[in-house]
Amino acid sequence: MFLEAIRSEGLSHLSYIIGNGRQAAVIDPRRDCGIYVDIAHRNGARITSIFETHRNEDYVIGSQELARRTGAAIYHGKALSFAYGNPVSEGDRFDLGGLILSVLETPGHTYESISIAVQDPAFSDEAVGVFTGDALFVGDVGRTDFFPEEQEKMAGLLYDSIFQKLLPLGDHVILYPAHGAGSVCGGGIAAREFSTLGYERRHNPALQCTDRAAFVARKAGERHYRTPYFRKMEQLNLHGNAPEMPSVPQPAPMSVTAFAEAMSDGMVAIDVRSPEGFAGAFIPGSIAMPLDMVPAYAGWFLTYGKPIGIVADTGAYGQVETAARYLIRLGFDTITGSLEGGLRDWETSARHFDRIPTVHVEVLRKRIAENDDFTLLDVRAEEEFEKKHLRGALHMYLGDVPHRLDEIPRDRPVITFCGSGRRAIIAASLLKRSGFTDVSNCLGSMSACAATDCPFASA
Repeated sequence: MFLEAIRSEGLSHLSYIIGNGRQAAVIDPRRDCGIYVDIAHRNGARITSIFETHRNEDYVIGSQELARRTGAAIYHGKALSFAYGNPVSEGDRFDLGGLILSVLETPGHTYESISIAVQDPAFSDEAVGVFTGDALFVGDVGRTDFFPEEQEKMAGLLYDSIFQKLLPLGDHVILYPAHGAGSVCGGGIAAREFSTLGYERRHNPALQCTDRAAFVARKAGERHYRTPYFRKMEQLNLHGNAPEMPSVPQPAPMSVTAFAEAMSDGMVAIDVRSPEGFAGAFIPGSIAMPLDMVPAYAGWFLTYGKPIGIVADTGAYGQVETAARYLIRLGFDTITGSLEGGLRDWETSARHFDRIPTVHVEVLRKRIAENDDFTLLDVRAEEEFEKKHLRGALHMYLGDVPHRLDEIPRDRPVITFCGSGRRAIIAASLLKRSGFTDVSNCLGSMSACAATDCPFASA
């Protein structure tokens, strides 16, 4: 028997392959799915089953691509009419070379959510592990806000799923969730990617609300951001009509002239270099998006069907390949190419480049103390801002910036601010792209404030 977790960085997505003997099953595969075939081959097994715990909102599911390669059957919850695959119900059982995979209907995050319990009947009829999808995480539980008018109902369903179906499996049962820390599908997911139901029962903050009404109230009070690209993921994952992706595209290097002409024709350039690199020199009109932040923010600022160009560090083609992988997992397939030679070739071609001045936290502190005339734009999440923020800051969540530009004064300097300066560089690039001229970024931002005496607003 073998079981491996596959981590998809940036999305904090966890998928799994479990096998016994000559058979294997995959739970919630990603779109670039060759890794599952490789693992199965290495273990002398064939993938015969693919399970989707729910219609995923944050990435393109790889079920159909994997089924095309392996001939495996696809299964998902019966409460949603998928255009492909096979519906399953509570109690359905699948023999996997002697292991038994049993379906539990666990709605709450979505109506069709299911969990998959694993039994080893050679030893016991009790479950030994359970794949919980987005119902139960390590340190948190799933979101229940995807049906805004029915949020309390969904929270109640999630409570029933957890307390009446999952936890009764037993404290010894190993928990295999679909996401880890940093996922948009939960706010307090632990950095650990392993746990047991018993440990979660005792220490998961959400599970300390054992009263149903208290649990529902807790979930109703949560605030999550819903990225625009979720709607595209829901459509693709319902209809299964994402284009075939036999391999991750390899963006072709483009000359400076070709890259500039493509931008003039509407290609959006994303610059995946560090905030410091982007601040030093960038192509006018490009969007800063540090590489590991592409999965979290590409869906806010890119448009499906519009060509995309990638700017990476000079000679760092690995960055281009990684960015392309991140993008196709979100369904952004129209990658035109990457800037050959990076900013070095752009600069030596005598083409215009711009820069974002950086502001040290001590300088920012002094300007606030002297009531200098500028806008401090804090682009962190609402909960972060409410917990602690600098005096006089204007709060605007990063994803909302392009839609709220009219709220930012154009007649005075703007300094962008976040937790470390990484989100702030994205915001600064969006402002520059929208015609703001005097824009700076506070590198270090709130993290740097922890090392000095910043003027925080009073509670």
